Amino acid sequence: MTIQRSTFKKLAFSTFLLTLPLNAAFAADPAVAERVKASLAAQGVDISWTGVSGDDSNLTLQGVAIKPASEKEALTIGDVKLEGVTEANGGFDIATVSTSAFEHSKDGVTLDLSPFIIHDMKVPAEGATDPLASIMMYKSAELANMTVKAGDKTAFTMDGLDVQITPPADGKAMDFTLTTEKFTGDLSLVDDAKSKEAIEALGYQNISGKLDMAGSWQPTDGKLELSKYDISVDNAGTLGMTFDLGGYTVDFVKSMQAMQKQLAAQPEGADKSAQGMAMLGLLQQLSFNSASIRYDDDSLTGKVLDYVGKQQGMAAKDVANQAKAIVPFGMAQLNNPELTAEVSTAVNTFLDDPKSLEISAEPAAAVPFALIMAGAMSNPLDLPKTLGVKVKANQD
Repeated sequence: MTIQRSTFKKLAFSTFLLTLPLNAAFAADPAVAERVKASLAAQGVDISWTGVSGDDSNLTLQGVAIKPASEKEALTIGDVKLEGVTEANGGFDIATVSTSAFEHSKDGVTLDLSPFIIHDMKVPAEGATDPLASIMMYKSAELANMTVKAGDKTAFTMDGLDVQITPPADGKAMDFTLTTEKFTGDLSLVDDAKSKEAIEALGYQNISGKLDMAGSWQPTDGKLELSKYDISVDNAGTLGMTFDLGGYTVDFVKSMQAMQKQLAAQPEGADKSAQGMAMLGLLQQLSFNSASIRYDDDSLTGKVLDYVGKQQGMAAKDVANQAKAIVPFGMAQLNNPELTAEVSTAVNTFLDDPKSLEISAEPAAAVPFALIMAGAMSNPLDLPKTLGVKVKANQD
């Protein structure tokens, strides 16, 4: 199975756009719809429709098409229903926004989506001075099923996507969670010979698992925290990531959107180096507070050691001992004896009894992205010290 990266990106974008709490919104009548349309255009998303039916409290936008600034072509997603629309402080509250079932095919890949349903959406009043007025908030959303097919074979499914959001209010941060009941993947469709051989040997032709995500965003100071991003695969393990950034303010978001729009407006093949440098400059407004990546084993490590051992004519234990011996030599080039000893100890502990392995970075104080970028170019070996990198195994 060969899937072009650009094709998959376009197919997946419809789901991403609809589930992102800071982008999608519609309005209650043609006049307000045009205002929201202009607001979304400022955020880098163009939206259009072919007609409107119903009344002010329950209506349907027909033939809706969306186009983010980064895309050349609009994607038609069909009819969108707005139900329970009421006026609120010059703006509108919408009880339910729901899309039609959606199917899109290109280059042999087909994306099927069940109706995506958004609850309790707020459309701010025109001319509102609140910094968050340009952001359309909602309280929850759900998607029953997503299916990706390659030809006539099902490559990926996801069931029970649920998004919960507590909008920022009274100075408090916005909290959000995203969970899925289950996802499945058919890895037998991978066509790379070596990868296919490894997948079959490990017994992961068909996988299943779930996704859990949680975090918060404080618009006033731009603190963006992803406290959980866990991808769990049954009978394999869980890969978890976290990060904590500063400077991700509403103004920063708007500047990024404007920059993306400028980049998309450039003709094919044009020199975009100036915009690229401007983007790097914009990223320097951010600061790094912490990040981590953690793996909790559920039998995958033992299977990999067995597989590598069979390939090399060795026992799994001998492969583990070989890895233990290599790690100190690989770490020596960092010229950081303390970190080298820490990594070696963690790897040894994990390979002897595979439970968990975690790499974290938590500096004593927030580090500006400008300093990280300068360090990466001038003296990358000092970055682990600057960022406070730590490695541990089999710890909660």
